[in-house]
Amino acid sequence: MNDKNPMRLEEILIYLPQRYPFLLVDRVLECLPGDRIVAIKNVTVNEPYFQGHFPGRPVMPGVLIIESLAQAAGILAFRTANQKPDDESTFYFVGIDKARFRAPVVPGDQLVLEARFERRIRSIWKFATIGRVDGQVVASAEMMVAPKGGVR
Repeated sequence: MNDKNPMRLEEILIYLPQRYPFLLVDRVLECLPGDRIVAIKNVTVNEPYFQGHFPGRPVMPGVLIIESLAQAAGILAFRTANQKPDDESTFYFVGIDKARFRAPVVPGDQLVLEARFERRIRSIWKFATIGRVDGQVVASAEMMVAPKGGVR
């Protein structure tokens, strides 16, 4: 992938172990290993969680917004490590700090996910993440991921 070109679903599936209905990154717009990633999640009324969250007023659960951001950070971690996940190496979400939700995300929204690599301390990778809809910040968090099996 040329880091300035979009990463389509087929390539995203190489870097993320999640699959439908839990794959929450639809496209990567930009990925600069060691720096940042910008990706999107198209939020549609067909998402299975909208049946119960909330009937008559569908809102994307905050935990899934955070998971979307974590998945984008996971792609960035693998691209930064110049590695693809396999049975021996997967990044797991291990911590979150300063999570904030500023506006609801609803069907029809395009959630823009941004993760910036902040630092790596031993096997823990720290990212600053922001989710936006129409340029407005809807969520932000500092999160940590760690590899199962270590980074080669």
